[in-house]
Amino acid sequence: MARQKSGSDVLDRVFAVIQSRKGGDTRTSHTARLLASGKAGVAHKLGEEALETIAAALTEPKSRIVSESADLLFHLLVLWAASGLRPEQIWAELARREGTSGIAEKASRSAAKPKSAKPKGARRGLRHK
Repeated sequence: MARQKSGSDVLDRVFAVIQSRKGGDTRTSHTARLLASGKAGVAHKLGEEALETIAAALTEPKSRIVSESADLLFHLLVLWAASGLRPEQIWAELARREGTSGIAEKASRSAAKPKSAKPKGARRGLRHK
């Protein structure tokens, strides 16, 4: 059975495996294949996994949500690797935000961005009400 440690320890170990697959054999490694598809390919796969997680959350038992969440986190780690990011950078940002009201934190990000700073391909009308 796998060692049970903190979540960030597990994610750090998985990230190390993902990094080791960069430039690997795309015929034998799903992760190497994902990384070879580039950031856009990885982002597309992450989006698919996010939708599957949402669907599971709405209609499936908890065990399915757990499984889909693990897939989502894995693919997020692959996107970080494809983007040249390291988990420590995300942990530091989370630590910076810790203890800050979510409303205040979001307002500070909105104030710092010009209105036209939407990512390419952002869809209109997909707001949570």
